[in-house]
Amino acid sequence: MFSLLGKYRLILRSHVYVTSYTALFLLREMSTMTSDTMTSNRMTSDMIKFLTMVGKLKSTKRSGWVMRGVNDPESVSDHMYRMSIMAMLCNNSSTMDKTRCIKLCLIHDMAECIVGDITPYDNVSKEEKQRREKKAMQELSSLLPDEAATEVMELFEEYESQSTEEARYVKDLDRFEMILQAHHYEEGEGLCLQEFYDSVDGKIKNQEIISLATTLVESRRK
Repeated sequence: MFSLLGKYRLILRSHVYVTSYTALFLLREMSTMTSDTMTSNRMTSDMIKFLTMVGKLKSTKRSGWVMRGVNDPESVSDHMYRMSIMAMLCNNSSTMDKTRCIKLCLIHDMAECIVGDITPYDNVSKEEKQRREKKAMQELSSLLPDEAATEVMELFEEYESQSTEEARYVKDLDRFEMILQAHHYEEGEGLCLQEFYDSVDGKIKNQEIISLATTLVESRRK
């Protein structure tokens, strides 16, 4: 039998053990919570940085219009927005993924928030342009959660390689949106922007977009 003093010693030792274990458990939990909070804060900060960088597309003017002396030329963001609307409304194909087309429209010029709108008149080779834009997209993607970063890069590379029906359709939208904007400037500012029409002549392949482009060109001749 334990003496009364022995019982108190046992209770005291048990209390100290339990208290120490509890303290250790709480410290571990607090450490995990702190780590999770830091990770969450970093991800939030990175997302804000990503959105801020992409927001630069709102003020990045399309170089072709700038060089032709257009008053208040559209931004890259303006161009991508109307392309996205086109993808939503114009794509009636049963074989294409409309949502993917819209995503491709939103991604295809995103790198320009870092590298700017590089044109053939900038004396930059196609390979160098692709290298710069891919590096820019990798920089942007590094600010996103893994799953989103993977999707963004896959969409960018799909468009660049023109490897899918959706990517080729969006390329046609890109060409048509440009001449539609050229038509707007011609009517509004009395400019002749024939070189933009010439640059896409024979390159649009989708029949739906060909029909739109043909109607636009015919209206321009009236």
